[in-house]
Amino acid sequence: METKIIGDTLPAVVCKLQKGESILTENGGMSWMDNGIEMKTTTNGGIMKGIGRAFAGESIFMNVYTAKEDGVEIGFSSSFPGKILEYDLKEGETIIAQKRAFLCSENTVDISMQFRKKLGAGFFGGEGFIMQKITGPGKVFLEIDGSVVRKELKPGEKIKVDNGYVAAMTKDVKLNIETVKGMKNIVFGGEGLFLTTLEGPGIVWLQTMPISKLAGMLYMGTAK
Repeated sequence: METKIIGDTLPAVVCKLQKGESILTENGGMSWMDNGIEMKTTTNGGIMKGIGRAFAGESIFMNVYTAKEDGVEIGFSSSFPGKILEYDLKEGETIIAQKRAFLCSENTVDISMQFRKKLGAGFFGGEGFIMQKITGPGKVFLEIDGSVVRKELKPGEKIKVDNGYVAAMTKDVKLNIETVKGMKNIVFGGEGLFLTTLEGPGIVWLQTMPISKLAGMLYMGTAK
């Protein structure tokens, strides 16, 4: 399968398939496709797994698109301004992504629910209790709000992130919540009461404009 990402503010990924190759997306995720492609709707692992995906921001049913001839193309567009992150997962390799991040992937990729065990991380981390667990092998494409910043953390290395800016991370990265120190910082600092702390080893992908923050800014602008 050949892939290319096109566009700037509202990008799309175009996949060129050979006969027998398949690509997976959520229900309604396809933007355009050539005539020689067949669609099949499936729960992709059973109804309970589909319900788990629904909690993680995806649809219960997934669509599998399979090429019936060589050289046919299919496109998947982002649903909001930002970037599309491509990642090639090895056999058994897992990344954890924010809800609704999944755009499409090779049919060999597994998408399921990742539940946060720590209450604080779920309540105050900005990403919620439930995230997406994406396991290889195969290529996966994720929607990122705004631009994407890649950070590779060494064992024990930490970064602090404002709530909502974590787009995805490899499975070994530890995510915790830290209280902002100092009453003046809390009241006048503009960062709120909590920050997300990420600890390596692993890779973290940050997004520059979380859609929740953009929506809040637009709301405040219309409220004035």
